[in-house]
Amino acid sequence: MTYPYRFDRDTTAAELRARFGELDAGADTGERFRIAGRVRTTREHGKIAFADLEDASGRIQLFAQVGIMGEEAFAAFKDLNVGDIVGVEGEIAMTRRGELSLKVSGVTVLAPCLRSMPEKWHGMTDVESRYRQRYLDLITNPAARRIVAARAAANAAIRTFFAQRGFIEVETPLLQPIAGGAVARPFVTHHNALDIDLFLRVAPELYLKRLLIGGMERVYELNRSFRNEGVSTRHNPEFTMLEGYEAYVDFEDTMALVEDLVRAIAVAVNGSSVITIDGTDIDLGRPFARLTMFEAISGATGRDLQPAWAAQEVESLRTTAHELGVRTLPMWGAGKLLLEIYEATAEKGLKTPTFVVGFPKEVSPLAKDHRSVPGFTEHADLILGGVEIAPIYSELNDPQEQRRRFEQQAEVRAAGDDEAQLPDEDFLEALAYGMPPAGGFGLGTDRLLTVLTGSPSIREVILFPTLRPEG
Repeated sequence: MTYPYRFDRDTTAAELRARFGELDAGADTGERFRIAGRVRTTREHGKIAFADLEDASGRIQLFAQVGIMGEEAFAAFKDLNVGDIVGVEGEIAMTRRGELSLKVSGVTVLAPCLRSMPEKWHGMTDVESRYRQRYLDLITNPAARRIVAARAAANAAIRTFFAQRGFIEVETPLLQPIAGGAVARPFVTHHNALDIDLFLRVAPELYLKRLLIGGMERVYELNRSFRNEGVSTRHNPEFTMLEGYEAYVDFEDTMALVEDLVRAIAVAVNGSSVITIDGTDIDLGRPFARLTMFEAISGATGRDLQPAWAAQEVESLRTTAHELGVRTLPMWGAGKLLLEIYEATAEKGLKTPTFVVGFPKEVSPLAKDHRSVPGFTEHADLILGGVEIAPIYSELNDPQEQRRRFEQQAEVRAAGDDEAQLPDEDFLEALAYGMPPAGGFGLGTDRLLTVLTGSPSIREVILFPTLRPEG
């Protein structure tokens, strides 16, 4: 079997349908074309045979006749297998039954399919196999291909959105000496030439803030980040995140920016600001709701935790957590307990787009103090479909306060919390030169696409999700 180096096609299935889809039944055109793609079905009826050819644009029927092709070529056509990649030449025509077809005069096998393809009507039904063999999933599952197109549309919309607002797209290091910018457990590796340990980034935040210090007032990065944590319908160790920072604004301005951004992405992906979540239509064109963390918890549990928080009654909050079935650890303070209660009881119930405004300082080491709620920061989370989509900050730019926050995180880490923020002396040195007040956000594009496409798991929107090895 030979594997040709190329095939000079001059059309696609979609182009043929666009030009000739309205032909009368039985009409010939006399126009010849060359097309290539994968054989999806074959059918033989004596001296005629049919196959469906699929390329990236769609399908077209192949119509082979022994009287046109000759015995040898016709026999070769009948030997085609489902899955073979072929190049075909012939005349475009409409069959008597009204099916647009290419009357085949010649066919070349470009790459044979040496394995049995999944069953043609149902495709791949085992979810794990779909993720492991994504190439087969893409061949047999049009929905999988639509999600790939949705991601491309989302990325294009993001870049257009920020270009129109004067933001500059940048790239920051994947390998970092300190895994900073998020409360998360990092991956660690070793660089042999420098003989140092490096971390795969958990977030690009601290490098993007260095750019604010350097005078770049509007920056963003559509980036890959890595967190050495669990795998679930919401989490993958390798994921795509969008982070953006703007000088001289606060988190109120950035919430408005993110609201507009999410609408723009939704329209690019679905053609409309209306999406469906759990069978309910939700219009992202309407203003997003706002709640405090206390209001969200109260709405979900009927409990008002603000008095216990104000009095810093750690054991009272711990007791409440246990009563609500929330697991706790001994080193957690009042802020971490409050966050865990909120995430376990309230977050999943927020289906319509909602900004939960204000987070405890203990769990927001990179955000400014809240101007009206003691012990809180100007940190808001956008929740959509019960999923955290984007944290938004008034960014902390006081180097002395940032050092105190890092030291507090180091104490938590020493007590056993390996997700606590690592101190970054180089970033503190950069802050000492002055960073303008700024608003910033990090948007999980995988999570947003999961919601916008109605997918049950983040693995559906990641082409090659992380999986446990077989065997």
